Amino acid sequence: MSTVLTSEAVPLKAAPARRRLSPSSVFALALIVAGVALAFIAQGYQLFQATMVLAYAVALVGLNILTGYNGQISLGHGAFFAIGAYAAGILMDRAGVPYWLAVPAAGVVSLGVGYLFGRPALKLEGLYLALATFALGVAMPQLLKYKHLEAWTGGVGGIVLTKPEAPWGLPLDADQWFYLYALAVAVLLFWGARNLIDSGSGLALRAIRDHGMAAEAMGVNNAHAKSMAFAVSAGYTGVGGALAAIAVQFVAPDSFTFFLSISLLVGIVVGGVGTLWGALFGALFILFVPGLAEQVSKSAPWAVYGVVLILCMFVMPGGVMGLLHRLRARLARGG
Repeated sequence: MSTVLTSEAVPLKAAPARRRLSPSSVFALALIVAGVALAFIAQGYQLFQATMVLAYAVALVGLNILTGYNGQISLGHGAFFAIGAYAAGILMDRAGVPYWLAVPAAGVVSLGVGYLFGRPALKLEGLYLALATFALGVAMPQLLKYKHLEAWTGGVGGIVLTKPEAPWGLPLDADQWFYLYALAVAVLLFWGARNLIDSGSGLALRAIRDHGMAAEAMGVNNAHAKSMAFAVSAGYTGVGGALAAIAVQFVAPDSFTFFLSISLLVGIVVGGVGTLWGALFGALFILFVPGLAEQVSKSAPWAVYGVVLILCMFVMPGGVMGLLHRLRARLARGG
């Protein structure tokens, strides 16, 4: 007697659903591929500019962690950019430390200084914290010129660095290799920032930004979270400064004026406060718009810069990422 097998007798197993990459992941992978390809398309000064964009982008991610995700305003992050640059310069020039160790070491030094500065600064809020960081940004160039530190910092003359050559006999010149190294560092730090923001610690940072008292009532240690946000932000900015110093092959006090701190703040606003990908657009703005403004008017370049910035704020009140989000929402509604 034959037995007829039916779907009730032997239930069919559903095929496992394939995990699809999110649009953000696809965008990230496309950027990485394009970034690697750029090393073999661009050359010389173009690769130098691309490396500087990556350095500024890393610094802007750090500032966005502090300001965009934690709500603390800093007007002196150029000081941590300088600390990272000088830490890498001193380690490479004075101690003979290889660049691949000097860059993370510069981040650790900046992280430590950021924590030491951020801990007592917890007593300050809003404009008072902004003024304290403003003082740090203004004082840093003078501290670097201090005569008792000249043996380390080189004083007004600064420190000259050498761009590293490609290892293992790779057929790459120094510009290509260091650009690829900076790209790898930037990808790693962007990934780390994404994980931090999506974690419980990132949720705590946003809770403090939105309502500090409510966050504390829910069990968040505001003092510790704010201190760590300041430290991580300073560490990221220090790594950006180290990458920029090696790319430029020179560090000097006058390279880290207060205008650098303002430029970093402008960068996160133009790119989009509270966004990670906005750091890339902000870095492009920092690097290229001042030069374009000078080409438009050599007599009043900063007036042109100011006009461009005002237009950006009117057209993109939420920054470039805010504009892209609005366009995507409009396309979704239209579809």
